[in-house]
This record gives sequence, C-alpha cells and structure tokens, in this order.
Amino acid sequence: MNVTPQRVEHQMTDKGYVPLYATGVVEQPWGSYTRTDHEVWATLFERQQQLLVGRAGTEFLRSQREMGMSAHEIPKFDDLNRMLRDATGWEIVGVEGLLPELVFFEHLANRRFPVTWWIRKPEQLDYLAEPDLFHDLFGHVPLLMNPVFADYMAAYGRGGVKAHALGPEALANLTRLYWYTVEFGLIREADGLRIYGAGIVSSKGESIHCLESASPNRIGFDLERIMRTRYRIDSYQKTYFVIDSYEQLMDATRPDFTPIYARLAEQASIPAGDVLDTDTVLHRGTGEGWPTDADV
Repeated sequence: MNVTPQRVEHQMTDKGYVPLYATGVVEQPWGSYTRTDHEVWATLFERQQQLLVGRAGTEFLRSQREMGMSAHEIPKFDDLNRMLRDATGWEIVGVEGLLPELVFFEHLANRRFPVTWWIRKPEQLDYLAEPDLFHDLFGHVPLLMNPVFADYMAAYGRGGVKAHALGPEALANLTRLYWYTVEFGLIREADGLRIYGAGIVSSKGESIHCLESASPNRIGFDLERIMRTRYRIDSYQKTYFVIDSYEQLMDATRPDFTPIYARLAEQASIPAGDVLDTDTVLHRGTGEGWPTDADV
C-alpha cells in the first residue's frame, strides 16, 4: 500500500523552534505538486539563475545546465537520477524533512543524497528554517555531477559515520567542515571568488552578502581552522572559507581524522567572526551589527 509522504517541519513551542526528524525514504509524489508549488519553484529558479551569473562557480553552472534543470516545472527525481548514476554513481532519494545525523551520513557514504520532497510556501520565499526541495535540489545536486566533488561528499559521509561513533566533540568538528564547505563554501577561480556552497547558491541575500558585503571575513581553506570555527544558522555568515579547487577538498578528507579530533579537543573553539594571525585573509570584515556567536 502506498503511503502519502508527509511534510515534516520545525515545531513552534514556548521554547522556540524545535527540529523534527524523519528517517524514511519516500517516492517523490510529483503528480501531487500544485500549480502554486511549480510557481514557487519557477520564481526561485529564475531569481537565482539571474543572480548567480558572475557569482556562482563554473562547475556548478555547467553541471546545472547538463542536468537540464529549468524554471518550467519541478524536476522529477527519476530523470535526474539517470544522469547522476551515469556521471558519478550518485542518486537522489526523497525524504520528508531533516534526517538524524547517522542516517544522513549513511546515505552520503552510499552515494545517496537526501532531497526533501516538498517545497516552501509562497510566504517563505526568502527564508525557511529547514532545507526544502529548492535548497536541496537547486543548491546541492548539480555539483554531484562533478566526479571530484562527488567523491568528497561520499568520503564525508564515511567520515561522518566514524565521527558519530567517536562522540559529540568529533561530530561538532566534522559538522563545521560541512557547514563551511558544502553549505557555505567559496572557490577561487581565474575571474575571482565564486560560490559553490548550497546554502549560498539557493539564497538571494547570501549570494550577494558573501561576495559584495564588506562585513564578512574570507579566509583561505585550512582544515583544522574550519573544524574549530563556530557558526550561526540564523544570520548571514561572518566568515567564509575559500578553496582553490575541489581536489583540495578531496585531499583534505584522505587522512584519518582521529588524531585531528584529538588535537582539536585540546584547543578552544573560535568565534565565527574572529581572525587569527595565522589566517590567510582574502578580505577582513568588521562583523559589526551581527548577533553574538553561538556554538552550533
């Protein structure tokens, strides 16, 4: 018997928003998307396509074109999966909302990328507390066509399974790596800094802020520096880390992280807006006007 997929979102309580988690894999109920759903996709897609010209990384834009994504309608997971499997062995799996950490890592380790089946409502165009279909599909999936980045994501998943077994400190370190690369990473290309992180390419405001605002710091990639750096989920980033290539990301995942976690356990975490003397700073922002740091 077919079970109708549910829309699992944060729950508002007297203590604020509480995340709710789902664990199962669901079929994309493509036929149940409403006209409004397709219009929301079209509005977001067209807005970001125009905004990302000259801002997004070359590989992201090329891969998105290869996949044939357009504003016409919400893409079908099955269509995209045929291309992904041929290119890098990855596939999309539909989910109902946020996944528990270990479940998420296991999907990545097995080259399955979880994509939330539902899309945000019209009144949520500019902000949503959790990932939806637009963030996951538009933001994350195109770079899975790139063999090197695809390998990095699978390696990250395997590392996540190990970190989960080691405990919360190791998990926090590894989560920061995902945040500052996969979600909010910048890449240095011949024409300047470009965006590859899904949290940026799927956000109008962050796409402008990360490259054009004077306030954030833009720091050269350093694995242990990233794994010590706290971040916020409720404001634009104070710091972005810049890679020189996707090969640099892949090379960073090759060593065993166990001794790295041990070293980091003896060091204090770093507030998101701080700049260290050892940092390679491409631009130093002031960080003025932003909330105080909270370790996430």
